[in-house]
Amino acid sequence: MISPEEILPGVIFYSYLSAERKEKICIWNHHTLILQVSGQLTLETSEQSISMSGEEVLLIGRNQVGTLSKTPLPGGNYETIVISLQEDLLRKIALEEKIEAERKYVGPPNILIPSNDFLQGYFRSIIPYARSSGAAMTDEMGILKVKEGVKLLLLALPGLRNYLFDFSEPHKIDLERFMLSNYQFNVPVEKFAQLTGRSLAGFKRDFQKTFGAPPRHWLQDKRLNAAKYLIETKKQKPSAVYLDLGFKSLSHFSHSFKKKFGKSPITLVG
Repeated sequence: MISPEEILPGVIFYSYLSAERKEKICIWNHHTLILQVSGQLTLETSEQSISMSGEEVLLIGRNQVGTLSKTPLPGGNYETIVISLQEDLLRKIALEEKIEAERKYVGPPNILIPSNDFLQGYFRSIIPYARSSGAAMTDEMGILKVKEGVKLLLLALPGLRNYLFDFSEPHKIDLERFMLSNYQFNVPVEKFAQLTGRSLAGFKRDFQKTFGAPPRHWLQDKRLNAAKYLIETKKQKPSAVYLDLGFKSLSHFSHSFKKKFGKSPITLVG
């Protein structure tokens, strides 16, 4: 099996680990619902840090970048079921059920959903399909399951109608605040543009006005300055900081660091 396994292509996924912790940078283009079947998951974004364990439910908001850490419990596995609430399907549900947002959602972008018997029963009904690689789930059944999940979310938290069914285009968010909070994530400039509600050309233009430098140059400079501070002042090892600051390898980080500061990062370690 491959993890994550697609149960309904592009919509329902089953993720598992047997005996190791994994961490990865994720970009969420759609609202995403996660059931933690077993083990522990930690979500880190610029605004929130959320951890959850077995049978907890998390709703992650669209147009975000963050880090997921997946940890199996001692002697056990890590399992999650992930449902991507894609906008086309949410629009269809809104039309069928005559649902519309009443006002702009102003709460946190990521929400732990209060547990109830209906949601727990719903997810337990999906687990057998997940563990059998979705062999018995047709596309029609999968879509019905997603619709059922959305209705149960609204039953648990009626205010989520403003969260899920606001289809307005992403507005231009504060570029300076967003980039200062998220520069460490190693994602393409094109994705930063999308997440701030801009075309690539508009993003580069606004970025130059805001920071006085092209995005790629600014990102590398910002990451290297942060690394120097962590190594020199906080006494952290280069091997402990390079991944968290968006560098793909220790050798690439060391080369870039030496090029900027004239010395290897290892020489700053006290």
